[in-house]
Amino acid sequence: MALTKSGLLTEVDSELLEAIIRAITFVQKQTGYGSIEITVHDGRVTQIERREKVRFESKPITSKR
Repeated sequence: MALTKSGLLTEVDSELLEAIIRAITFVQKQTGYGSIEITVHDGRVTQIERREKVRFESKPITSKR
């Protein structure tokens, strides 16, 4: 994100940052277990991905005789 000469974010940068924070928060709340990857190109966030794990508990199989 570009900084102005005074060191503050511009209004556009601030709006973009808020949108990115909302997107990350949404993905975080929707992911039970997994990871969130944020892709940055030329200093800008271009993509947010999530990978979610689905786990199954396995119980020993007992034979019925």
